[in-house]
Amino acid sequence: MNTTGYFNTIYADTELPHRCKTVYIYLKDRADPSGSCWPGIKTIAADLGLSRSTVKRALNELVQMGYLTKSARYRSNGSHTSNLYRLQ
Repeated sequence: MNTTGYFNTIYADTELPHRCKTVYIYLKDRADPSGSCWPGIKTIAADLGLSRSTVKRALNELVQMGYLTKSARYRSNGSHTSNLYRLQ
């Protein structure tokens, strides 16, 4: 799907809160050609001027509504790093 298709779908969804649209567009802007990106929640919040809890809520809602998938990523020592997000 091209960029216009992504945004037409997200804009047309009247059930989707504005925080979700904002976070989705942010992720789309940072995604690679396959639709994957991995910014940290702290980074997303700082860049968008949102609280971390608002970003977490938006990400969870986007996952629940089928707009993205979220996978945990780990460092070689086993500690957690930023999640991998894939836009659907």
